[in-house]
Amino acid sequence: MHPYVHARAHPHKAAVVMAGSGKIITYGEIESRSNQGAHLFRSLGLKRGDSIALYLENHPRYFEICWAAQRAGLYYTCISSSLTAAEVEYIVRDCSAKLFITSRAKAGEAEKLASNIADLSLFSLDESWGAFASFEAARAKMPETRIADESPGADMLYSSGTTGRPKGIKIALKDEPIDAANSLTQLAGGLFGFNSETVYLSPAPLYHAAPLRWCMTTHRLGGTVIVMEKFDPEFALRLIEQYKVTASQWVPTHFIRMLKLPPETRAKYDVASLTCAIHAAAPCPVQTKQAMIEWWGPVLKEYYAGSEGNGFCYISSEEWLKKPGSVGTAKIGKLRICDEDGDEVATGVDGTVYFAEGNEFVYHNDPEKTAQSKNKHGWTTLGDVGHVDQDGYLFLTDRKAFMIISGGVNIYPQELENLLVTHPKVADAAVVGAPDEEMGEKVVAVIQPMNWADAGQALKDELMAFARVNISHIKAPKQIDFMEELPRHQTGKLYKRIVRDAYWGKKSTIV
Repeated sequence: MHPYVHARAHPHKAAVVMAGSGKIITYGEIESRSNQGAHLFRSLGLKRGDSIALYLENHPRYFEICWAAQRAGLYYTCISSSLTAAEVEYIVRDCSAKLFITSRAKAGEAEKLASNIADLSLFSLDESWGAFASFEAARAKMPETRIADESPGADMLYSSGTTGRPKGIKIALKDEPIDAANSLTQLAGGLFGFNSETVYLSPAPLYHAAPLRWCMTTHRLGGTVIVMEKFDPEFALRLIEQYKVTASQWVPTHFIRMLKLPPETRAKYDVASLTCAIHAAAPCPVQTKQAMIEWWGPVLKEYYAGSEGNGFCYISSEEWLKKPGSVGTAKIGKLRICDEDGDEVATGVDGTVYFAEGNEFVYHNDPEKTAQSKNKHGWTTLGDVGHVDQDGYLFLTDRKAFMIISGGVNIYPQELENLLVTHPKVADAAVVGAPDEEMGEKVVAVIQPMNWADAGQALKDELMAFARVNISHIKAPKQIDFMEELPRHQTGKLYKRIVRDAYWGKKSTIV
């Protein structure tokens, strides 16, 4: 379906509730404003297949713009609100945006950017300032009727750049009705039980693929989206109770922060309304997921997929309790685990994870990376390593790019990271390879303590002993350092390249 169907049936129903302010945007408002937005884009000369770029915080107008672009047949690129002007400009140019929308909240970086992208149509939400015209004022002049030649647009999102410069993921626009069901709508309604009664909590930044797509899928099905402007672990629990949230989407970092709340704080809030707590985007430590299932019940539903959309694996809580650590079986595409030559390996043997018969994608302006994502069979990979058991369940080992080679032995950091974050004095952990004259690389654990005052030799000794008791010595850290805050993307992904660079002659704030 499409929001216009629900707008016609229930125009006053809340499509979006902003958690902090309580501001409500109804389906009727989404419908009229997205129609006006589509007319505005067309009036500025944008045609089907053209691109716009959004550089916004979690703003009440976010979905109105995305639905307008989708309705006008445009690609909409949602840019991380944490990026600098130079980083934003790179993405704006790379995606060939013809129109750029920001907000007063992002004025600092946007002002630095304005003169460099003066050839674009520049708009700001909330008000006009500097080179930026008021988007709302321009939109208000447009008709609220649906445009005559509707054909659906799509998001064109960029990787978070955890191992290099971000790359745009471009999927061909489809010649189909604008209200045609897509694979995510079908998955949401099937595996995850979404419907028009769903109250969906989104605790993450809307510029990222999963929050954006799950929220818009909730709109397609007629549910209500509760958007957190910024994640706070206790506030998230309060919102679940207040709005009787039925579905939500998380990353493991959210779980870890909620689990480290005092027991009495966790016990204060009723989360019994939750029937579906989706999680993805980053590996979840077994102990963390076990603790969440014990707390919330068997409502955790995990998937493994990427913005590329080339495949999709899924596992329920009930299945996971029988296969701890698995990310499930393939629901879109077929799993193939391959060696360096692109040939399949035996059951239970680690290799690069590929999907056969999945959806096609390209990395925009990067034919080399697109080619590298495919093997000789045409199967595609996101660059992860793992194995499949005899029942077809996938277990991830780590990202191939993060592998440490020490004395000729391949060591994957994820296992040690998953262990270290379970320690009560650890808020976050990153494990990287650092230069070592004898072994080539050595295993270094970089720790973000719960309390920075603990950052010292005593905690190093405690964590070293903790690791050596719980993991083989070859995988244990040879060195432990501290950072006040690890460079983690708000979606949960760690910018491990930044941490690793500190040990290979680059700038560092590690102690």
